[in-house]
Amino acid sequence: MKKYVLVLLISLISQFSIAQQFTISGYVKDSLSGEDLVGVNIYDKNNPENGTTCNAYGYYAINLPKGKHSIIYQFIGYDRKEITIDLQSNERFNIRLHSATLQLDEVVVTDTRTNENVTNTEMSTTNLSIKEIKSIPAFMGEVDILKVIQLLPGVQSAGEGNTGLYVRGGGPDQNLILLDEAVVYNTGHLFGFFSVFNSDAIKNTKLIKGGIPAKYGGRLSSVLDVQMLDGNDRQFHAQGGVGLISSRLTLQGPIVKNKASYMLSGRRTYADVLARPFLKGTQYEGNGYFFYDLNAKANYRFSDKDRVYLSGYFGKDVFTYKSSSSDFKINIPWGNATATARWNHLFSDKLFMNTSFIYNDYNFLTEGEQLNFKFTYGSGIRDYGVKTDFDYYLGNNHKLKFGASYIYHIFTPVTVSFSSSADSIDMSTNLMKKYAFEGGAYVLYETDISHRLRFNAGLRFSTFQQIGPYDHAQRNNEGIVSDTLHFAKGENVKFYYGFEPRLSLRLLLDDNSSMKASATFTKQYLHLVSNSSTTLPTDVWVASSLLVKPENAIQYAIGYFRNLSNNAFETSLELYYKTLSNQIEFKDGYTPEFNVETEEGFVFGKGRSYGAELLIKKNKGKLTGWIGYTYSKTTRTFPDINNGNPFPATYDRRHDLSIVAGYQLSDRWNFGAVFVYGSGNAYTMPEGWYMIEGNLVTQYGTRNSYRMEAYHRMDISATFSGKPDKKLHSDWVFSIYNVYNHLNPYFIFFENQGSLSAGNLDIRAKQVSIFPIIPSVTWNFKF
Repeated sequence: MKKYVLVLLISLISQFSIAQQFTISGYVKDSLSGEDLVGVNIYDKNNPENGTTCNAYGYYAINLPKGKHSIIYQFIGYDRKEITIDLQSNERFNIRLHSATLQLDEVVVTDTRTNENVTNTEMSTTNLSIKEIKSIPAFMGEVDILKVIQLLPGVQSAGEGNTGLYVRGGGPDQNLILLDEAVVYNTGHLFGFFSVFNSDAIKNTKLIKGGIPAKYGGRLSSVLDVQMLDGNDRQFHAQGGVGLISSRLTLQGPIVKNKASYMLSGRRTYADVLARPFLKGTQYEGNGYFFYDLNAKANYRFSDKDRVYLSGYFGKDVFTYKSSSSDFKINIPWGNATATARWNHLFSDKLFMNTSFIYNDYNFLTEGEQLNFKFTYGSGIRDYGVKTDFDYYLGNNHKLKFGASYIYHIFTPVTVSFSSSADSIDMSTNLMKKYAFEGGAYVLYETDISHRLRFNAGLRFSTFQQIGPYDHAQRNNEGIVSDTLHFAKGENVKFYYGFEPRLSLRLLLDDNSSMKASATFTKQYLHLVSNSSTTLPTDVWVASSLLVKPENAIQYAIGYFRNLSNNAFETSLELYYKTLSNQIEFKDGYTPEFNVETEEGFVFGKGRSYGAELLIKKNKGKLTGWIGYTYSKTTRTFPDINNGNPFPATYDRRHDLSIVAGYQLSDRWNFGAVFVYGSGNAYTMPEGWYMIEGNLVTQYGTRNSYRMEAYHRMDISATFSGKPDKKLHSDWVFSIYNVYNHLNPYFIFFENQGSLSAGNLDIRAKQVSIFPIIPSVTWNFKF
C-alpha cells in the first residue's frame, strides 16, 4: 500500500511542477524583410539546456517556470537579442532580429546555430544559406543549388556539368526533392546541365543524407527540402542579374504592410534570341533552345493563430531543330509545374499545425516530322496531394511531431504514334494510364534522457495501392500474350504497405563535441529506370505494380562531431552502411517494344553501399569554406546480370574530394575557389569482336569492370560590389570554370577502322569531353 501511495505522491508532485510552468511562444522574423527565420536558437540564459529552435515557419514555444527569466534569441548572421520577462502566465513574443554588421574578422557564411551540429540529434544533415551558395564559383555564371550540394561529402555528381545527385550509393530517383513541399520529378534544364532552382527565389536549402526524420517518406537515399522566399512584408524590393546565357528578375513587397506579402521571380535563357539574327539565311535557321522558370508566392497573416500561403513553380524547356538539307524537323518541350496551398494554425501555444494541398505535374513530348511521316513520343506524371503536420511542445526538451499524407498519382506511360499520309499508316500505342494512391502516417518523439543523451525516435507507416482501370497482359513461356486481366475503375490491382522505423541518438561528450548514431528504414513506391547516367526528360517514372515491388533500404550511420575555436571550425567524421532490395535495372540488351509495358523489360536485384565522410568547415574570419572527402563503395547484385555476380554501380566512386574557399579581401572585393577530384566512373568495355554471318558482333566484358579517367577541375571567381550606401546596389561577378582546361571524360565511344575479315580491324576507345575552360561575367543588382 505504501508503495502505491508513494507512486501517487510522485505523480502529483510531477503534475504540480508542470502546472507551475508557463509557455512563451511566437514567431521570429528578419527585421528588414519580415521573412520567417528557420532554426533560430532560443534558450533561457540562466539555464541554457532549456531551449528550442524555430520550426520551418519561424514558430517556437518554450516552457519555463514562473518568475523572472532572460531569454536569448541567437542566429548566426544576426545580432543576438535578449529580453527579460517576469513570467506569470503564458506569453506571446514575436521577435524581429537585425542582420549583423559583418566585420572582416568575423565574416560568417552560414545561417545555422553556432553549435547546432554538435548538440542536436540530426546527423548527415546540411543546411545551406543562399549567401553561402552564391559565394561559390558558378558554372557559366548560373548560381546553382544542386551543383553546390554536389560539393558536400557523400554526394556525387552524375557527370561533367550535370545536376544529377547520387547520395550514399543511391540512384538519382532515390532522392526526395521538394520545393515548398511539392515533389520535383525532373530537376534539370538543358538535359541536366542546369537545375530548376532559381537561387534568387530561394530562402532555405536542407539536405538530409541519413537519419531521415519520419515526416519524410517515399524515397530511399536522401531528402532535399527547398523553401521559397515568402516576400518582403515591409517594403518593395527588386533584384536580378544579367549573365552570358540568361537573365533573371525578382520582385517582392507588401500587399498589406506587416500582414501580407508577395514574391515573383522569373528567369530565361536568351541564346536563341541573340543567335536568331546571325542564323537567318544559314543552314541553322529555325534551330534553337531555351528554358524559363517562374516562381510565385503570396501569404496573408489573419492573426498570430492563422496564416495562409500560396506558392507555385512553372518551368519549361523547348528544343527545336530543323534540317536545312531535308524536310526533317523536331520539337521537344518538357517541364514541371507545382502549386502549394498551406494553412498554418495554432490550436494553442503548444500545438502548431500546417495543412498543405499540393499539385505537381511533369510531362515530356517529342514531335518529329519528315516528308509525309510524323511521329510523337511522350510520357508524364501528375499528382494531387494533401498533408497535415503537427508540432506539439509537450514540455522542457520534449517534442512530439505527427501527421499524415495522401497522394493521388496519375501515370502517363510512354505513348508513341506514327503516321504517314503517303502509305496510309496510322499507328499508336494503346497503353493505359495508371492510377495509384500513396498514403503515409507518422509519429516522431524527441527528448533528453539526461544532460548528455538525447534521442529522436520515429515510426512511419506507408501504403501504396494501384487501382483500375487497368489491363494486365499475361504471357506464356514464349512471351506471347495468353490472357488479359481486366480491372474496373477503382478496383484494387495491387496493395503494398510497410512500417519504416527511424532512430537517432546523440551523446554529448562535452560542450564542443558529441557522438551520434542513426538507423533509418525507408520504402520507395515510384521508380525511375534509365539507360543513362543522369535523369533525362526521356526517362519514365513507373509505379509499384503487379510486376514491380517497392524498393527498400536500411541505413546505419555513426559519427563524431566537434567544433573548435569558439565554433569557428566545424568538423565531423561519419561512417555509414546501407543495404537495398528490389533494385531495378533493364535487362541486358533491352529495347522498347510497341504496346509492351516498360516494366516487362525490368530485372530485379539488391545493392550495398558503405563509406566514410570527413568534413572540415570554417565559418568565421576572412577565409571561409570547407574540405569534404568521401571514401565509398557501391555494388549491385542481379541474378539476371553478370551471371549473378556483384558488380560496381555506374556511380561507384572510391574517392571524392571537394575544397571550397571564400576570401573577403575588403568590403567590396570577395574571391572564391573550388577544387574537385573524383575517381573515374565505372563502365562496361568491349573485350572482343567476331564475325557471325558477315556481321561484326561485339563481346562485352564484365559489367562496369573498367574505369574512366579520374575527374578533376578548379573554378575561381571574383565579386566586386558597388557602394552599399546607394539605393541601387550592384555587383559584378567574374568567374572561370575549369581554370587549367582539363578535358574531363563525359562518355566513351569506340571507333572502328579496317575489317576483321581482312585482318586489319583496329578498334579504339575515344573519350568525349564537352567543357573546356569557360570564363563568364554576371551583373547583379538590387534596389
